[in-house]
Amino acid sequence: MQRLRIPVVVLLAVATWFFVGALRLHAAPSAAARHRKLSVYSFTMKSLGGKTVHLSQYRGKVIFLVNTASKCGFTPQYAGLEKLYKTYAGQGLVILGFPSNDFGHQEPGTAKQISTFCTVHYGVTFPMFAKIDVKGPHQCALYRYLTWRNTDPQFAGVVRWNFEKFLISRKGRIVARFRSAVKPESAIVVAAIKKQLAK
Repeated sequence: MQRLRIPVVVLLAVATWFFVGALRLHAAPSAAARHRKLSVYSFTMKSLGGKTVHLSQYRGKVIFLVNTASKCGFTPQYAGLEKLYKTYAGQGLVILGFPSNDFGHQEPGTAKQISTFCTVHYGVTFPMFAKIDVKGPHQCALYRYLTWRNTDPQFAGVVRWNFEKFLISRKGRIVARFRSAVKPESAIVVAAIKKQLAK
């Protein structure tokens, strides 16, 4: 029986192909793998006053993150948010407000107008940030992270309206999400916040 002879060049080519493929698998983790290394602390935002804010400065705190609007039926929730902030800030809670004009164009104002509105009508003292897109083609990176399935399937999905709320643990991970109609002072929200503050 005649032996099948495979040219050395072919063998080398095949070996090289497998070797390079293995290197690529080892050196280039998937987008999902890279994403899992992110946390809320990975992002940098602009404050309502235009200053750069590294969210890593809130490391170790419990974060209650809300997309806001000045002309929405849920706008009175600013009062509940401020009350939460004043009640629990001393225990490590920080509330971060992110104005957005994505829903019904209900946040059309400038940064100065938004700041004045929040201060005059609701006495807001918690950190407020520059207006962003929380959905759509221009969605900011922070909200892309918050709503992406690879972050946490349990809390994934598009933001549906103003005043949706994300609760972030002291380790920078999403632990709860509340829809717009859930008031900041509701028992379910307060209980979730207290649970995280106790850790």
